[in-house]
Amino acid sequence: MLDDTDDTEIHPLFAGAPASTQFRKLRKRLVRQMRAAIDDYGMIRTGDRWLVCLSGGKDSYTLLAILHELKWRGLLPINLLACNLDQGQPGFPATVLPQFLAARGVPHRIEYRDTYSIVTDKIPQGRTFCALCSRLRRGNLYRIAREEGCSAVVLGHHRDDILETFFMNLFHGGRLATMPPKLLNEEGDLTVLRPLAYVAEEDCDRFARALNYPIIPCDLCGSQDGLQRVQVKKMLDEWEARTPGRRQVMFRALMNVRPSHLLDPALFDFAALCADGSNATQSGRDPTREH
Repeated sequence: MLDDTDDTEIHPLFAGAPASTQFRKLRKRLVRQMRAAIDDYGMIRTGDRWLVCLSGGKDSYTLLAILHELKWRGLLPINLLACNLDQGQPGFPATVLPQFLAARGVPHRIEYRDTYSIVTDKIPQGRTFCALCSRLRRGNLYRIAREEGCSAVVLGHHRDDILETFFMNLFHGGRLATMPPKLLNEEGDLTVLRPLAYVAEEDCDRFARALNYPIIPCDLCGSQDGLQRVQVKKMLDEWEARTPGRRQVMFRALMNVRPSHLLDPALFDFAALCADGSNATQSGRDPTREH
């Protein structure tokens, strides 16, 4: 389908895109992977409005562009509203995103809320800012979504973010959990979507750089050394360097869970297991792998 479309008919977010075969393949891979995630997790309800959260980082630019590519090609029957939450970080280039979005005809809302001062006031020196910063940002984004009549808050977390969160929960939280591609908020009135769930961080970086998007670094958490996520990322980088493709194998494991081969009695009824064969289907027993 996509291969038969004239690439000269593009959304303004793709203006100035390289004409190389390498970039065409990258773009098509991103479109294919995002479509797969959207379909696999049932993200679309025709006519809904999505609040697309834009931080100014490579991931959120990729998210915004590919969503608009899908909509441009008639594959995403959703209304999109880009949103940047300016959290009052010193030196934040407040004009970059409004100018970028306006120049490309992207509907958007820029919201200013000084959560930076709250975070730096409440968190002691030497402690990480991420948890409180994320909670304040999420609360404001939920509020904005409701004010704008949006049914979903769409975030730019990619495959590597999901893997890193899994290992952070494993090493530091004592649980098997990560960021799901689709989540209902606690109030039950908004869904949180991550359409980049199948996309590698490296591809986001290559895509954003190829289009010369004006990347804005995070000067709050990004300025802190020794973060748990940074350590986990370094570990995964080392594994990937020793065994290319390791990240994708681990990611596939998150989609191939066997409750009967874990240890959570709330997830699987181990007490009901017996040796008379009456519960073979329930046990999920794999006859090729007895342990």
